[in-house]
Amino acid sequence: MKYLITGGAGFIGSALSRLLAENPENRVVVLDKLTYAGSMGSLRSLKGKSNFRFVCGDIRDRSLVSSLLADEEITTIIHLAAESHVDRSIDSPALVMDTNVMGTLVLLEAALAHWRSFSTAARGNFRFHHVSTDEVFGDLGPADPCFTEQSPYAPSSPYAASKAAADHLVRAWHRTYGLPVVLTNCSNNHGPFQFPEKLIPLTILNALQGVSIPIYGTGGNVRDWLHVEDHARALALVARSGRIGASYNIGGEAECSNLTLVESICDTLDRKKPDPSGRSYRNLITFVTDRPGHDRRYGLDISNIRTELGWTPTYTLNAGIENTIDWYLQNSWWWQPIRDERYGGERLGLEQTRPGTAKDHPSLSAKATILPEMQM
Repeated sequence: MKYLITGGAGFIGSALSRLLAENPENRVVVLDKLTYAGSMGSLRSLKGKSNFRFVCGDIRDRSLVSSLLADEEITTIIHLAAESHVDRSIDSPALVMDTNVMGTLVLLEAALAHWRSFSTAARGNFRFHHVSTDEVFGDLGPADPCFTEQSPYAPSSPYAASKAAADHLVRAWHRTYGLPVVLTNCSNNHGPFQFPEKLIPLTILNALQGVSIPIYGTGGNVRDWLHVEDHARALALVARSGRIGASYNIGGEAECSNLTLVESICDTLDRKKPDPSGRSYRNLITFVTDRPGHDRRYGLDISNIRTELGWTPTYTLNAGIENTIDWYLQNSWWWQPIRDERYGGERLGLEQTRPGTAKDHPSLSAKATILPEMQM
């Protein structure tokens, strides 16, 4: 199969790219703008592979996307490119909407034209796989059953709203134009190569550097946790075998409160990398002002993908946390430059910047500069 992976230098996208490129019969083309969260280091293991190509560019560039689809004869698009951090969406909602909504629209238009260029027989082999989030469903009460694929949408944050809008666009292009699509909604991911603004790597790195570990509110908010390698396996399976027009929830069946999770990470680090002072890393936990609109609980019912496609998560939460901590302990070459140069762990999402307008975000008022193609 010939894949175009948007956002393939990001956390989930790079895990998927590494997985797909293991099969020499696959052709894997990554399109990534290399914004703050994209890293060529996450694709380092693919350097020199004849079945892999990296292109640095913007999903909103219709000409670039169309030429890649045609030149590479792409048969499967897996769309992961997005501004994905809730706190950043609170600070800069217009930028998030532009990337996540308008970027998806550009991809859909280019994909539709590309699909229509195929012969009737070849059209059946094409897929547009849109990767979304459990946050589109809003939040759950403590005793509520988990979200299913039929749960109504009730997004709380600008990020969740942007992903909900993109989901609806993908379904509309299927219903109106017949574009062959599949959708997935995943729970919170963890694992190697995750940008340090997210809770688990932020906790690990703050602990290692002896600075405070922030917990929003009381830490009682609950998330379901999915290891990124399990997620990548599920994405590849859905892209290959999912029913056209169907949606699949992908979760780890591992719900945990933020406070319990952070305490578990601290306890694991106490064993693996004890603080020189002899104190527990739990002493670094600091409760801070809660995030605006913070959802209480997410949980996904994954019976559909388990029954229909035979997928199930292989990592327990404890095993996944051990794996993730071990990776960060052993791979400072990847995260240290990010902490030093791009994101030092500062708090985001307190509306300290004015909600975005075209004036605030030059990318909305003029075409973004596209970097030249980069080959590996």
